[in-house]
Amino acid sequence: MSTLLGLIPDTAASALWAMVVASLLPVCMALTAKAFGGFGLADNAHPRDFLQRTTGAAARANAAQQNSYETLPVFLAAVLAAMLFFVPQSIINTLAWLYVIIRIGYCVAYIANLATFRSILWVLSMACSLMLFYLAIRLSI
Repeated sequence: MSTLLGLIPDTAASALWAMVVASLLPVCMALTAKAFGGFGLADNAHPRDFLQRTTGAAARANAAQQNSYETLPVFLAAVLAAMLFFVPQSIINTLAWLYVIIRIGYCVAYIANLATFRSILWVLSMACSLMLFYLAIRLSI
């Protein structure tokens, strides 16, 4: 079965790439927060202090970064569990890339200050991870 309309190959490498992209998303949000906040070389001595002082879109990008770090371990564990219990690779890939796409949308919604939409996307991204766990559990019994 071709995943996401044939755009994603049915190989384990695809899920691993989704894990890499998801792992880099918090870094992208940190860079975005710094760019929006006017981060300069002098701020590099204490970058976390700089990010704590930001407001507006920069502060929201920083919050998106923090939330991305918070949900990442659940996603990574879910993909690995699904692979360990031989959930069909096409399903793993679809849910993994769907998670990534939703999380990118989540970050955009957070920066744009779309709180309700952001919350809906958060739930959907967590549903992807929970579905991977559910499928792994189903196959383990």
